[in-house]
Amino acid sequence: MTALTRLRLKNFRNYETVSLDLDGRHVCLYGANGAGKTNLLEAVSQLGPGRGLRSATLAELTRHNAETGWTVSATLDDRKIGVGLETDGASSKRIVRIDGAPAQASDLAELVRIVWLTPAMDSVFRGGASDRRRFFDRQVMAHIPSHGPAAARYERAMRERNTLLERGHVDPAWADAIETRMAEAGAELAINRATVLESLQSAVDARPDGYFPKGDLTLDGASEQAAAAGEDFKSIFENLLEAYRSGRRRDMAAGRALNGPHRTDLAVIHRPTGMPAGDASTGQQKALLIGLILASAKALTLSGEGPAPILLLDEAAAHLDADRRAALFDELCDLGGQAWLTGTEKFLFEAFGERAQRFAVSDGALDTPTA
Repeated sequence: MTALTRLRLKNFRNYETVSLDLDGRHVCLYGANGAGKTNLLEAVSQLGPGRGLRSATLAELTRHNAETGWTVSATLDDRKIGVGLETDGASSKRIVRIDGAPAQASDLAELVRIVWLTPAMDSVFRGGASDRRRFFDRQVMAHIPSHGPAAARYERAMRERNTLLERGHVDPAWADAIETRMAEAGAELAINRATVLESLQSAVDARPDGYFPKGDLTLDGASEQAAAAGEDFKSIFENLLEAYRSGRRRDMAAGRALNGPHRTDLAVIHRPTGMPAGDASTGQQKALLIGLILASAKALTLSGEGPAPILLLDEAAAHLDADRRAALFDELCDLGGQAWLTGTEKFLFEAFGERAQRFAVSDGALDTPTA
């Protein structure tokens, strides 16, 4: 099982120092709201590429009034990983070390894959397209780490194009160059999304019927649909490029790009009722979301292209009845990766039995593990 066996924090959020020695089982953290449970999950999320489960800046992660930056170090199976914020006068930067040697954030993707569910994601089906797109892109990044850099290239080129269009007079050669970069990154995004959607839907379909309902997933973007239909990179790239060039005047009037992968929405149907997920009850949406996260983790495990994922589930058990909690814990134990869960009360994790370690969290401190 892919698992952390040691976690060390220094000056991270509300922790001055903390040390957890783990035995490879699942980890349950319980305590009052504000004690620092989610901060521990966020620390684990920093061990992967990206900005972690809160998308916080590096500076925001530093403990208040700390004189130095923060560090998170861990032992993952037999590998040593360290990340942190290094400050040097007025400048600061993220540092990554693997087995004591300097490394890049992208190198972390080869060692650890992380999937998470937080209370902030509960509204994903009721929110706007950007919420669902962000949620889905997070799943894509777990499967295809290069998706993050591609998204950054796309956003950067789109901002440059918007700035150019705002001037009202566009240099065609300059616009052509920017739109070429947009189309290249956009085609990569679309193909990544279509690939992961297929894997995720297959994992959803393979899950047992039960407490966490299945969903039917589609992406409404033209480029993603073309990729799903088998069109290659060159074709998708050319179609995007033509759309950007022919749409300059319209985009200039709108003040933004009206077409492209940045407009794609994820549609989810609650299969048991046939309703769009946004029309389902709050309880149905929560159960459906948990099912999607479990399916995403299962798809990663079945891919065989990297380690089994670590799951971070913040307050996921709090709104489940005892039978659903037991079903959730059973599925987590079948995935092959370590799960970290938080809750306000210890009894929420009783159904784990001896399959998990439990830690009480209080004001940025942890007690010794309990059975």
